[in-house]
Amino acid sequence: MGRSLELGLVLGLALFALRAWGADAGTSDAGTLTEVGVRRTDAGLELEATGPADAGSESTFQAPMLLADSPATYPTQLAAERVTGTVRLELLLDEAGEVESATLVAGSHPLLDDAALHAATRLRFTPALLDGQPVPVRIGFEYRFEAPTDTVATAGDGGTAPTLAPVLLRGLVREKGNRRPLPGAVLISDAAPDMPVETDAEGRFEARWPASAQKVRVAASGHKPGSFIENLSRGETLEVVYGLEPLVINPYETVVRGDRERTEVSRVTLREAELRDVPGTMGDPFRVVMLLPGVGSMVSGVAYPVVRGSQPSSTGYYLDGIRVPILFHLFLGPAVVHPDFIDTIDFYPGTPPPQYGRLMGGAIDGRLSRPRDDRVHGSAYADLINAGVFLEYPFKSTGTNISIAGRYSYTPWIIALAANAFQDPPAPGRKNDKLVLDFWDYQTRIEQDLAGGKLRLLAFGSSDTFGTKAQDAFGTTTLQTILFHRLDLRDRRRVGPGELETGVTWGVDRLATVSNDASDNAEFNIDQRTLAVRVGYEAKLTERLSLRSGADVDRKRAAATISSDDPFDDVDDVKFDQPVAVGLFSGAWGELLWQPDERWTLIPGLRLDNYHLSGGTNHFAVEPRLTARYKLREDLTLKAGAGLFHQAPTTIISVPVVDIAGLTQGVQEALQLSMGAEWKAPRNFEVGLDFYVNPMLRTVELTPFADETLLDGGGEGGLPRTPRSSQVRASQILIDDEDLSDLVSHGLAYGMEVLIRRPLGGNWFGWLSYSLQRSTRYTRFVRHDELGDSVNVEAKNLPFVFDQTHILNMVVSYKFANNVTLGGVLHFNTGRPETSVLGTATHREGIRQEPDGSSHPDWIQVDRDQVDRLPAFFRFDVRLAKAWAYETFTLEAYLDMLNVTISREVVGFDYLGTGPSGAPLEKRPIGIPVVLPILGLKGRY
Repeated sequence: MGRSLELGLVLGLALFALRAWGADAGTSDAGTLTEVGVRRTDAGLELEATGPADAGSESTFQAPMLLADSPATYPTQLAAERVTGTVRLELLLDEAGEVESATLVAGSHPLLDDAALHAATRLRFTPALLDGQPVPVRIGFEYRFEAPTDTVATAGDGGTAPTLAPVLLRGLVREKGNRRPLPGAVLISDAAPDMPVETDAEGRFEARWPASAQKVRVAASGHKPGSFIENLSRGETLEVVYGLEPLVINPYETVVRGDRERTEVSRVTLREAELRDVPGTMGDPFRVVMLLPGVGSMVSGVAYPVVRGSQPSSTGYYLDGIRVPILFHLFLGPAVVHPDFIDTIDFYPGTPPPQYGRLMGGAIDGRLSRPRDDRVHGSAYADLINAGVFLEYPFKSTGTNISIAGRYSYTPWIIALAANAFQDPPAPGRKNDKLVLDFWDYQTRIEQDLAGGKLRLLAFGSSDTFGTKAQDAFGTTTLQTILFHRLDLRDRRRVGPGELETGVTWGVDRLATVSNDASDNAEFNIDQRTLAVRVGYEAKLTERLSLRSGADVDRKRAAATISSDDPFDDVDDVKFDQPVAVGLFSGAWGELLWQPDERWTLIPGLRLDNYHLSGGTNHFAVEPRLTARYKLREDLTLKAGAGLFHQAPTTIISVPVVDIAGLTQGVQEALQLSMGAEWKAPRNFEVGLDFYVNPMLRTVELTPFADETLLDGGGEGGLPRTPRSSQVRASQILIDDEDLSDLVSHGLAYGMEVLIRRPLGGNWFGWLSYSLQRSTRYTRFVRHDELGDSVNVEAKNLPFVFDQTHILNMVVSYKFANNVTLGGVLHFNTGRPETSVLGTATHREGIRQEPDGSSHPDWIQVDRDQVDRLPAFFRFDVRLAKAWAYETFTLEAYLDMLNVTISREVVGFDYLGTGPSGAPLEKRPIGIPVVLPILGLKGRY
């Protein structure tokens, strides 16, 4: 078989894009893309003039040259017929010299045509150059096919019959690193250059080459060619495995999956590198949510999202539909689930589907990676704060797949070294207390094919411990531990026209505090045990109508254990161990997916929930939902949704027993309304625009945010002057005790969100997200006079303590050809209100009147409705990684740094200088730069 390259070249699109930009922008031809021919002259190649404007123009053109050949395989079906022929193609090469498309110009036999078209996509050329700049180009290319030479043997009847030569070489061609088989790879031997061999769909091949020493060249699209020396002997078949190094390790591939149809108003789904290659996230999928629209933060680096102005605990965290109480280690650390266990993340900033129940805010659901049954897979990594391992093993004979993962933090060792280096030396014979920041987590999955369905057992858990630990008998230990375990058994199978899923989940949550010193030993534990049962069913009822439904029951039992042992006290040890609260949460939900025509999709839904607390407290909630989507054009969809939502009382973050015991205050209620549009823009961009209004009809947030007067207690009298940096006590303004326990309020959140996203594909991905939002609460606060004296208590709608008006995120990650990945994240947010309930309160310079009649300059605290906003915050995150592919594994070294700009977020101010001493007044910002540099190494098998 031979090939020829025509030099009759035709320049393509980008060439005349360059020429058109030089035209008058006001003409109708500005920016037009045109093709121009190239002809050969005695002086070389030159452009053909396309009009008077091009006459006399001189441009230098350099034709592309063949870099990597791609021989076509002769179809074995034609060997007996000995078909020959020439196939002429037209190739469109891009600026890099890669074949963008191959078009048949003149064919021969259909099988020869297919072989030529298949092989042409692997050709590589030097870029065509116009005035030294690479441009796209069209070229002609020919494949000439000749029938392979058969070995002739004598037949038993004295005649001759064509027979194939024996197979002397067979084997597998796979990608180095991940060991993925490479179908369509071409092997050529220098002993038989006209007898190329192509691998099948499983990457396997057989070669009938002559017996001799020979060089075998292997080529596959997207991989560096490989050369191997083999010595083939007659009567022997050599088995080999050839590994080819990929041009790009772990490329940003567009993965096409049979994902569910979009039926919600707001959902962002992230996959693959979008979860692991985002700078500043430590490679953790769940931390990426902090960079999506509608998400604010408590403090930079603390990855508990404030979604659309709700409390962080109003957003539900799920692992494959299982509620997770704590999502991140030590607030600043990674998530409690190994990243390789996560395949995708669905983020619903508003109006989540009804299966996510008992929530006032959004929902974040991490969907587990699918078990792979082809071979063993694994990974291991280590960085500056922790190490982790992931292993997946399939048992093909029994249909069983086992996956295990875990991580352990060695930060205590590192912190101890640093602390010992910077602490003051201890007293003679003593040791300094050790700072402890420790965490671990684990995940185990066993999945079994069973009677036409799938049975899965999933166990996972996490532990965080922080505080100080005594190193001698005279030291002080103060430790706090947050721990949870979950065990989930799930069965999924076809039943009737749909699919039925049943599951049961057992769990335990623990909040423990230990305080030990030379005089007292005290421990305080809260344990909450849960047992949940759920069922779900999905079915397609008709061509245009589908049903989704389910029910769940969740029993929670919370118990407290308190013990105190004072060796210097004659009183007996104090021990307390009994249930604090028992709650039963039950719910049922359903929704219909109705598509009356090709444009409309309507999803009416309903959820019913019952909240029961032992002792007689019971609350029933009805939650109607409606979502509508209208396809205005093939690339433009309008959407709208509304729903009623309820949740038990919440604290800032999820804490055991709160959602049970808080039911005495009733349940929270909110209405969520949203509308927007989705546009599939050119060049693979996606644009989303959302507007929302969330009236919070009833809030029960167990924090001091809604009532400034609850921060202090005790004291008698009327309305004494409020000293600087303190609060008015409730009893000072004669509030009834009954009001102190009433945290019922209401609020409003509204805003606009924009997401411009370039999903995975090519060599880069990224997005730009912007949120314009406002969140308010009806808040009770103390009114002061001009001297700073307390006057009375007022209440009005004020910005929520975590309210941030503008939030902007820009994410870009680019993978270079040398397997170097560089990414950056730019984050900007305006400041939250400077309220005393979370930091300091705003003060103004004023004159303080003393009881003796004297006065002096001083800082005077302003009222809650007059506070300033804290300064805006900007940071830049960077991730740099380099990957290598070895025969059976890949290795990646990475540097991930949150806040490479070392920006300091201001969380308050120190108001200094006061009193008759006459010290000058000074306002100093409070805040330290949260910087997380993570240097690590990860291997994948």
